[in-house]
Amino acid sequence: MRNIVVLTGAGVSAESGLKTFRDANGLWEGHDVMEVATPEGFKNNPKLVLEFYNQRRRQLLEVKPNAAHIALTRLEEHFQVHIVTQNVDDLHERSGSKNVLHLHGELLKVRSTKPNSKPIVWKKDLVLGNQCENNYQLRPHVVWFGEAVPMLDAAIQITNKADILIIIGTSMQVYPAASLIDFCQDDVPVYFVDPNPSLSNKQKNNLTVISEKAAVGVPNLVAHLIDKESKFYLPKQ
Repeated sequence: MRNIVVLTGAGVSAESGLKTFRDANGLWEGHDVMEVATPEGFKNNPKLVLEFYNQRRRQLLEVKPNAAHIALTRLEEHFQVHIVTQNVDDLHERSGSKNVLHLHGELLKVRSTKPNSKPIVWKKDLVLGNQCENNYQLRPHVVWFGEAVPMLDAAIQITNKADILIIIGTSMQVYPAASLIDFCQDDVPVYFVDPNPSLSNKQKNNLTVISEKAAVGVPNLVAHLIDKESKFYLPKQ
């Protein structure tokens, strides 16, 4: 069974009602990202940061996976599928995808501010005074700007083994996530689904660009790949 690796960004969840990370002015829901998505921002105003993520968490619990998330689960009937996502939502898991690696953490988990603490599931509001058993304040289990990306090495290993690479809904401008494409083998077919694709055939061999929103482009691509794979394994006459 061939291996498909799927790299997803905010665009795959936008059609579920989740807003993309930030607008053209560098604001996220009206906030400077440096105020709400950095260790310094948390240190300076922890109450603001916690409430910011509380709002994101409440919103996430109200939305559902869209056609793109659901289509990706169909691939698992025909391929070994690994999803590496920059998103902190759980829509891939809720749609049924089994192998999901979150590069930037998970919104429905929190962890202690004590170093090397393990995350725990958390679906309610997180406020000042919510502490771990060692009396350290809990924080969102997300990777903020300026923090290391602990799952990067695992993502590189997964991408390196891809027989097919699919990129969905990402600007390919956020590093180190954007560098993952460089770790797949040179002859691997790459499909890029985005209404405003930032890659072209001149930049990557074997690249097919699908200039559609995820909820349209991904189901069509999945149907194409499944059909192509079925014909590939037909017995020769």
